[in-house]
Amino acid sequence: MMKITEVDNRGLACPMPVVNTKKVLDGIENGRVISIVDNRSALENVTRFARNAGYQVEVTETSGDYHIAITKGDVTEPVVEESLQGALEDIVYFVSTSSLGQGAEELGKVLMKSFLYTLRERKPAPRAMIFVNSGVWLTTEGSPVLEHLEILAQAGTGILSCGTCLDYYNLKEKLAVGRVSNMYEITEQLAGTGKVVTVS
Repeated sequence: MMKITEVDNRGLACPMPVVNTKKVLDGIENGRVISIVDNRSALENVTRFARNAGYQVEVTETSGDYHIAITKGDVTEPVVEESLQGALEDIVYFVSTSSLGQGAEELGKVLMKSFLYTLRERKPAPRAMIFVNSGVWLTTEGSPVLEHLEILAQAGTGILSCGTCLDYYNLKEKLAVGRVSNMYEITEQLAGTGKVVTVS
């Protein structure tokens, strides 16, 4: 009989639902873990983590809560995000600001636009770009660099914006390119085998 373990992640902020779920999964050889969350961001983050790890995932909604049933054992091959497939350079750009460099803000915005244009023209494209703090303004509606980021995304670069940062600036509904990410995924990207370049 398959062992079933429940993890109550209701009321928890990113990245705790993913961390708690992973901790339980790491502690069993096989079985089913049901991660209970109460918001869409946690649902997407836990589901993405589980599927990328190769686990079977089923989601049901009950009284406003999401029950994510994750089966470990007899799993398929890990799923690779479509946005990260292809011939990409193993570099992650960590962007923590909406302007480049210290000094005049207007100059910094001009430099950031020039930097991203140059990056989009460079081949191969980077594996991922992570946007945190005020950097998330670059991935939302009205950003002057959306065209450059869209071209990078089409080339296969993962465009990841910190969900906590988007919430802080009330920008989550205005995300225009890439997808919402979480601190667990961000640290996994930064701890990968490739080079990390900080843009600030």
